[in-house]
Amino acid sequence: MKNIFFFIVIAFMFSCNNENKKEIDEKSNEKEVSETVVNQQTYCNPLDIDYTYMVYNSSRNQSYRSGADPAVIEFKGEYYMFVTRSFGYWHSTDLVNWNFIKPKQWFFEGSNAPTAFNYKDSLVYFAGDPAGYGSILYTDNPKEGNWTPTASISNNIQDSELFIDDDGKSYLFWGSSNVHPIRVKMLNKDDRFLEVGERKELINLNEEEHGWERFGENNFHPTLKEGYMEGASMTKHNGKYYLQYAAPGTQFNVYADGVYIGDTPTGLFTYMKNNPMSFKPGGFTNGAGHGITVKQTNGQYWHFATMALASNAQWERRLCMFPTYFDDDGLMYSTTDYGDYPRFGANHPTKAGQHNGWMLLSYKGDVTVSSSLKQVMKFMSNDDEVEVNELPLRKNEDGQITSKVLTDENPKTFWVAEANNDKQWMTIEMKNAGSIKALQLNFHDYESGIYTRVEGLKHRFTIETSKDGTTWQTVVDRSKSEKDAPNAYIVLDQPVTAKYVRYNNIEVPGNNFAMSEIRVFGLGLGNKPEQVSGFKIKRETDRRDASFSWQPVEGAQGYNIRWGIAKDKLYQSWQVYDTDSHFMRCLDRDTPYYFTIEAFNENGISALSDIQYIK
Repeated sequence: MKNIFFFIVIAFMFSCNNENKKEIDEKSNEKEVSETVVNQQTYCNPLDIDYTYMVYNSSRNQSYRSGADPAVIEFKGEYYMFVTRSFGYWHSTDLVNWNFIKPKQWFFEGSNAPTAFNYKDSLVYFAGDPAGYGSILYTDNPKEGNWTPTASISNNIQDSELFIDDDGKSYLFWGSSNVHPIRVKMLNKDDRFLEVGERKELINLNEEEHGWERFGENNFHPTLKEGYMEGASMTKHNGKYYLQYAAPGTQFNVYADGVYIGDTPTGLFTYMKNNPMSFKPGGFTNGAGHGITVKQTNGQYWHFATMALASNAQWERRLCMFPTYFDDDGLMYSTTDYGDYPRFGANHPTKAGQHNGWMLLSYKGDVTVSSSLKQVMKFMSNDDEVEVNELPLRKNEDGQITSKVLTDENPKTFWVAEANNDKQWMTIEMKNAGSIKALQLNFHDYESGIYTRVEGLKHRFTIETSKDGTTWQTVVDRSKSEKDAPNAYIVLDQPVTAKYVRYNNIEVPGNNFAMSEIRVFGLGLGNKPEQVSGFKIKRETDRRDASFSWQPVEGAQGYNIRWGIAKDKLYQSWQVYDTDSHFMRCLDRDTPYYFTIEAFNENGISALSDIQYIK
């Protein structure tokens, strides 16, 4: 029922010095800025990895990368990430930097919705045959890439989760349907993983009560009402079993993971009242479903999940990771606020995975480009609703070609250059000057002509900055890079104060040079927004729905609505730009909530508004 694809990001090392002070002259105003820079890694979603081009849809000449359904495990102090149809997997020592491993034996079309399990640091077990049946593989050296198949053939291993309990008993959870539930069967690990005992039905969607499980973009579809339940995953914590599942569809902004909690691996399971536990419906890249929760060697949990891109195809996706916690009541939740802004890496001692405070400097900046084959605005709201608009060529008063799609915070819009060569460039004039700390380049696959895993791909370019648009300095030089980085996240060696950023192309993979977004992060030189006032909330007659309005805040780029089941459990958030109202359909019908809102811009985030209780 489901064909899923994978996309991952590799983040880069960020090192800096101790406290330093700079004097910045901005429009005759001198301002002393004190920065404390921590010697820590950062990363940015979607993850910066060398995503694989998909075989699926190649018969239609659709060429695009994807990464989805991550299965991440810790094995002997290091980490391995398996992704749908990637013809291999990734290895990391720090959960930030990932290197691809091409195994010596693997499935012909790559694994599909894979599952992996580390059994007592002795063996890694893996399953994910695209056909939905096949052998479970195992190895004691995943870094080497040698795998051995079991002698038995298992079925129902698509969209599955292999879980081996502390007592050695083995379970396979599976399901991907808008009708059938998540199921479980026991396997005998010591006898070729043969099925033992009876299969059991565990949980199913309940859209009438759980708004976030409703099918469609923003949990709305004009005809289909049943969401898909899929991507089962199991985490054991403090003697409880947390059965995770994805809904309502991988191509939608509201793709999320929920949890049922049980006392045994086979239930009974109880719906977790703060669901969904992993949810990112707003911002630049959306979705945080069909994932897995892995425990770092220091005890910190991480949830890896799937984000929707859905520009070239519905199944075009990327990967993300968020820090995950269990609160004092045993409720599981992930921190996804500002989830596609830079975040502290896994080595941060107290704030691993949390937003590190760097804001978006480039939003709605004026962009000029060297050439333009086409510029496209694309919106996929549902399976049967695709709107594509090719924008007319526009020039500014100086005769330069302009492009608004490169700073609109929409990954589905894109610009295509007339050639893939070193004569192509893009320049952003940001709304205001700022202290630039990092950049994210989101390349687009436009008729790339690549249909499988290809080694040796590379993105080569340089990036320059300027205060006045006349005098430039090179801050990134990847002119001789061997790195394949379709979602390149680059932290500067030192922050640079500038108003202009210029990307100079050298070569990128595929037939065409295309870009969906250039994102510049750091801190502006002005003031963060004031606190939001006039925040009004109305739960509709359908209690799964709620409407919001507020007074616009001067200088705000956007707003972040937060909510949860208690004042100290505001685990959910929805980030919006350029609006003073919002409507959501993701609430649980019978649950009262607490709501608050904050404003943000390139300078920072406002204080929260007063928390309101809504029955």
